[in-house]
Amino acid sequence: MAKISIIGAGSWGTALAWMLNRNGHEVTIWSIIPAEVEMLKNDREHKDKLPGVHLPEQITITGDLKQAVMDREVLVLAVPSVYTRSTAHSMSIYVSEGQRIVNVAKGIEEKTFFTLSDIVEEEIPQADVAVLSGPSHAEEVGRGLPTTCVIGAHTKKTAEYLQNIFMNEVFRVYTSPDMLGIELGGALKNVIALAAGIADGLGYGDNTKAALITRGMTEIARLGMKMGGKLETFSGLSGIGDLIVTCASKHSRNRRAGYLIGQGYTMQAAMDEVKMVVEGVYSAKAAVGLAQKYQVEMPIIEQVNQVLFAGKPAAEAVRDLMIRDKKIEHSDLPWE
Repeated sequence: MAKISIIGAGSWGTALAWMLNRNGHEVTIWSIIPAEVEMLKNDREHKDKLPGVHLPEQITITGDLKQAVMDREVLVLAVPSVYTRSTAHSMSIYVSEGQRIVNVAKGIEEKTFFTLSDIVEEEIPQADVAVLSGPSHAEEVGRGLPTTCVIGAHTKKTAEYLQNIFMNEVFRVYTSPDMLGIELGGALKNVIALAAGIADGLGYGDNTKAALITRGMTEIARLGMKMGGKLETFSGLSGIGDLIVTCASKHSRNRRAGYLIGQGYTMQAAMDEVKMVVEGVYSAKAAVGLAQKYQVEMPIIEQVNQVLFAGKPAAEAVRDLMIRDKKIEHSDLPWE
């Protein structure tokens, strides 16, 4: 049994707390929002973000960050990506040398182009930082439905330790040394999911979505490998696996926001309607910046940015994608 704190009480943090308690660990949930702390203490359920998942009484709920961080073997950082830096900064004074922090959010910092583990390592250099990612909607993990993820870490020892912490008969965990590839796949797929949702909102069909998923994965892998990620990662759970589920699932907030935009909502109105952080909106600008920095062609992500931030009509963005110059699908394949 390990002492584990979940830093952040959104849907994913709450689902992981439920699961880790089920694994026999001593679990604490921390939230910066007093009303959220009281709701979880009194109702033992996150009625807004994860209704129907009951938190056992042995899970501690707190708003005291020092209490949540100190003397814990594992800290699961589950705040939205836009709050990763500020939360990590606040945690730093309480984190001991070598304390393990697992980031489970997905995103890229717009101004620095840092992955979230880069941010945590900059703010908390004494920590042993890892990442957990993959096709894993909180709504299904909180119901005990079979799910598979991947742990990325700097050392095999840390990855295998965390694999044992998280893994059970319905939550299978693989390990990988490619932290960068895992995080890029997890962040960039949210932007492609916005495009998939926009296509659904416009009334397009399965052919369109399959094209967006396939060509979107090409864009993600093209950039990811240029940055140092591995092709195997992008063809795995945190790449194509996470992309498929986020583009197709009813639980996907990014797809839902995209759908509303395709229906004519503004970006802000769509985010307000979803009522949760839409990570793809925050990663979209960073993705374009990275594409420019590494001189990588990413037409889908460029068009998503035009729709989100330049007021371009969604149907026009799709048309511009379709009439681009003729291309060969795989330029490395030889002709006879």
